[in-house]
Amino acid sequence: METGTTTSSIIVKVENLSKIFGKLKAVDNVSFEIKEGEIFGFVGPNGAGKTTTINMLTTLLKPTSGNAVVCGYDIFKQPNEVRRNVGVVPQEYTADEDMTGINNVLLCADLYGIPRSDSKPHAQELLKLVELQDAAKRKVSTYSGGMRRRLELACGLINYPKLLFLDEPTLGLDVQTRTVVWKYIKMLKTEYHMTLFMTTHYLEEADTLCERIAIIDHGKIIRIGSPEELKESIGGDVIVVTLKETEPDISSDIAGIKLVDDVQKNDSNYRIKVQLGEEASPQITDLIRSKGLHVTKISLTKPTLDEAYLEFTGRELREEDADRMQLFRQRVTVRRARA
Repeated sequence: METGTTTSSIIVKVENLSKIFGKLKAVDNVSFEIKEGEIFGFVGPNGAGKTTTINMLTTLLKPTSGNAVVCGYDIFKQPNEVRRNVGVVPQEYTADEDMTGINNVLLCADLYGIPRSDSKPHAQELLKLVELQDAAKRKVSTYSGGMRRRLELACGLINYPKLLFLDEPTLGLDVQTRTVVWKYIKMLKTEYHMTLFMTTHYLEEADTLCERIAIIDHGKIIRIGSPEELKESIGGDVIVVTLKETEPDISSDIAGIKLVDDVQKNDSNYRIKVQLGEEASPQITDLIRSKGLHVTKISLTKPTLDEAYLEFTGRELREEDADRMQLFRQRVTVRRARA
């Protein structure tokens, strides 16, 4: 594919991509597509192959095998065209702390060869977009973590990219600041119709932002789907009903309802796995009342992305968060000490 156009609204097509470092297979034969205009997420722990994949797709790393087409350009044959059409917000802060915010954005524009007559007004527009216009002439060393992340976002947009890569965009941020960054990511899609490829190990973040998610572990893609598809694939909703009476046992009657997959009874509690919990709940309560029994409590729980991840990988992603955050903070501390 030698032209700069996308086919069937596919902006990224990855085929059997692998990267080996010595004896380590960091990315193992992955294949996936990203649709134009969507937010696509890579979810997985540290060392899963997320950043390595981004580095190959942005032509910073040469794949060991396989290939990919990004924005209509072959990553092997047309690397310069790929770079011109993508923006990257890296995992770690890259802005020069001794420079002002606007000078950092202008420096990025210079590296792309964008003339100052174009980059100056565009830089001002981007800083306004991420609400840093009042801090544009301040040194980055005075910025908070959230401000630095928003500055990185402005830098990643300076070349008018068709596709923006976000590598762990909220790593190291507190929950409140993370929510602010989510706002800008959503805005890029809804108002600017941009395609975004983001990596994250925050399952809530992936669930909130991404239209489709690839779960990657040990360099391999385990499952791809929308957040709802991934959650539904582990077995539907769970309804827990508590009755006033412990007898008779009506498990078999409940199991006869079409939307019910499984029923477990414990004393006066029934744990019922169902499809379409909102539709199944009134049918279950109607059945119970028809038996002359009384419901004292009922709850509906939908499957979470955490549960889906546990189902697919055999472990919880949050188990690795603490070590990940500690390493990130250590890097920030060392970098500031060297400054």
